[in-house]
Amino acid sequence: MIASAGFMLMMLVGVPIGLCLCLGAVLYIAASGNPILYQNYPLQLFGGVDSYGLIAIPLFILIGEIMNGGGITRRIVELAMAFVGALRGGLAYVNILANMFVASILGSATAQVAIMAQIMVPEMEKKGYDKTFAAGLTAYGGMLGPIIPPSVMFVVYSVLAQVSVSDMLVAGILPGLILTSLFFMVIAAMGFVYNYPPGDRRTLRERVRTVLGAAPTLLIPVVIVGSILGGLANPTESAAIGSVAAALIGRYWTREFAFSSLPRMLLRAGIYSAIVLFLVAAAAVFSWVLIYGKVPQSVAAWIQTVAKDPVSFMLLTNVILLVIGTVIDGIPGLIMTVPILLPIATEIYGIDPRQFGVVVVVNLVLGLLSPPVGLCFFVAAAVTGAKPGRMFLVTLPFFIVACILLVLLSLFPSLSLALLK
Repeated sequence: MIASAGFMLMMLVGVPIGLCLCLGAVLYIAASGNPILYQNYPLQLFGGVDSYGLIAIPLFILIGEIMNGGGITRRIVELAMAFVGALRGGLAYVNILANMFVASILGSATAQVAIMAQIMVPEMEKKGYDKTFAAGLTAYGGMLGPIIPPSVMFVVYSVLAQVSVSDMLVAGILPGLILTSLFFMVIAAMGFVYNYPPGDRRTLRERVRTVLGAAPTLLIPVVIVGSILGGLANPTESAAIGSVAAALIGRYWTREFAFSSLPRMLLRAGIYSAIVLFLVAAAAVFSWVLIYGKVPQSVAAWIQTVAKDPVSFMLLTNVILLVIGTVIDGIPGLIMTVPILLPIATEIYGIDPRQFGVVVVVNLVLGLLSPPVGLCFFVAAAVTGAKPGRMFLVTLPFFIVACILLVLLSLFPSLSLALLK
């Protein structure tokens, strides 16, 4: 009880979540009266990051840095424009489609929103779209980042759940495509109701030129995902290959990437990776004391009194995770909930850990777009000047269809596992 109170107090006063987890574990050991646990503390801390799969995280982050610095993002937007730009609400479709392409390279929701908001929102404003809608739509497009591989959150989940990183990355492909399709349907309906302007129509020659100019940039997701699906490389190796591919394309095709800028990119990637890996290490310690204190068993006993079957458990989990995701960022939320909920899901209700992982990640990412925090909205607001509260209201239909996807993923395991069979 003392440890829980101390943990909540530290969070409320703004102590970083990683330190909250570490200090919460120390408070629990002090309250337990078993000082021998202090001897295992550093071993548990180190053991949390002693995993080969975690090497993929800094490599995936580095791919995003190189891609942005090499002008690849802009060419992806032009490619999306060539396909759907002429439709009614064309730039809205372009926003989501470009986000889908970028998600297959970047893998981070907040980073993706920060990059795409700078590109898409001013362009949509020029064409007559409301700035708030454009910024909110870009934030929802960023939701695809942690779902479509590569995904830092799936890598972290794989380490926490001790499941194959490759399986988790593949499991996110179909849900990501379904979510993209649902967003397209919302844009079509809103375009009809609000009479969104059509985009500029391009000639066949212009489209061909755009496709040829941007096609090499698509080699990056093809190399990453294709090498994993084909069994040619594991996720860590594919991330390393993708980094090299991004650098070569940025240097010799787009000619906007300079090797002299690589040290700065490595530094930024290293800083962000260190933050993520420290969270993973802190989570290992916190999970260790939770297990020692039999917290998962207590939670399991309570859940069994409420959820009588796997479906009701999954629906209850959706509510719990969505609430947690509204106040805690994606990776810390993942780290705090998986050690408690995953054993209940797999051992008591017989749910596949890969299906459960997809549901958990989608829930926590949707939390980034939900009040009272809505981190992705605040990132978009910082870039564009739009108001986060209004963003949520004008893009509410996208929130609704994302919730529908969560229900479908909970009811139909095949939506997550079909490509794994």
